[in-house]
Amino acid sequence: MIPIEALIEIKDVKKIYQMGGEKVNALDGVNLTIYKGEIICLLGTSGSGKSTLLNMVAGLDKVSSGEIIIGSNKKINLTQLSEKQVTKFRQKNVGFVFQSYNLISTLNAMENVSLGMIFKGVDKKERDELAKDILTKVGLGERLYHKPSEMSGGQQQRVSIARAFADKPKIVFADEPTGNLDTATSFEIMALMCQMARDYNQTLIIVTHDTETAIYADRIVEMRDGKIISIEDNDAKIPKNHLEEI
Repeated sequence: MIPIEALIEIKDVKKIYQMGGEKVNALDGVNLTIYKGEIICLLGTSGSGKSTLLNMVAGLDKVSSGEIIIGSNKKINLTQLSEKQVTKFRQKNVGFVFQSYNLISTLNAMENVSLGMIFKGVDKKERDELAKDILTKVGLGERLYHKPSEMSGGQQQRVSIARAFADKPKIVFADEPTGNLDTATSFEIMALMCQMARDYNQTLIIVTHDTETAIYADRIVEMRDGKIISIEDNDAKIPKNHLEEI
């Protein structure tokens, strides 16, 4: 059952890009409510608008028109914040998992996970404890001091997940998180991410073109040409056999 407490309200959001003498409607009047603790998937092919919508909700890009309201008790209109305020909001409330891992090659797993917490003012002892704890939870307790070049793609993505979830942000965005992984590893990574989000009652927003990735979500929001064309409730949750693989 989908939680009922709204966390993100997307209201008639449009994004128009100027391409030479032509205007492209990357988002064309999107309306969507995302709930606290919900795992939601934005599904669509390249050019559907799914990644553009993620960028708007994450505050990585500005809307052309419309509103994005975030918060349950204290609500914030993301579209009215300054760049500095948006950056502060992301630091405090948001985690990211990317397709390409985005790890720093010269840093080991512990250092990659703890790096973001430096900018949040977390002291070194607490950073190290959080990083070690979360890396152990994602199955990398014996690889704390390994650098990315010493790990497989699946292990690197586990470090990326640990970094995103380390200090329990309210919202985690995952942009094509399994795009560089084989099928078996993809199932493991999706099950791991979703289980962690459920454990901490975090809202997880997944962007993908892959229908097999989408089955892990509470709701699947399909997009095409900058519009939502369907919203499907998904009772399947995480397949049991996939959970057992973690």
